[in-house]
Amino acid sequence: MRFSFIDAKRAEFPVARLCEVLEVSQSGYFAWKNRPASERQCKDMVLLAHIRERFRLSRETYGSPRMHADLTEDGIFAGRHRIARLMRDNDLKARQKRRFKKTTDSNHGGPVAPNHLDQDFAATGPDQKWAADISYIWTAEGWLYLAIVLDLYSRRIVGWTVRDRLKKDLALSALQRAVALRQPRAGILHHSDRGSQYCSYDYQLMLGQHGFIASMSGKGNCYDCESVGALGGPDPCCD
Repeated sequence: MRFSFIDAKRAEFPVARLCEVLEVSQSGYFAWKNRPASERQCKDMVLLAHIRERFRLSRETYGSPRMHADLTEDGIFAGRHRIARLMRDNDLKARQKRRFKKTTDSNHGGPVAPNHLDQDFAATGPDQKWAADISYIWTAEGWLYLAIVLDLYSRRIVGWTVRDRLKKDLALSALQRAVALRQPRAGILHHSDRGSQYCSYDYQLMLGQHGFIASMSGKGNCYDCESVGALGGPDPCCD
């Protein structure tokens, strides 16, 4: 390992000085330098060539777990730790892209409720104010969509649904669970964004059947969701 470091830095520093600092002999370094590559090193070089190519094709987004899976799928078998070592030693670091998925669609003809909540998130008891939201989670197998209903008094999620597709019944399913769990009385303030899921006929019908007071955030106001804190921050899809 020390000889490899010396070889990498020899253009910047004298070999003699590097050997002195790392406490190795110059003769040992030159013997290592002139020694033919071992079978293991040759295999590493071939594997590294495959890794570099896939790293390039992935636009430098593959880490060692994904690289290991990709190589295995193509019949190139190597240990994950070995792949991680080669990527680390050759400075092949995955770039993390910000993944973005739109969850709020306010371009619809559905009814929009006034903002009765008006960023007043305080409640003196449970089942006075509920907030609903939809977010998304990236997994190794793709997107998952999470719809929740939050009681603003206890900060407890009283209803939730996870699906692999963003369909109109996602939010409705979370509300149905919340109603089944809490058996709420009429008069609860239900706050959400202006998304088509919350403005749909079926969702509004259920709110009316159970006596909810519908409230929706102003257009472009992400801070309603941020203050609720139900999903860990402002809605990036708010428009």
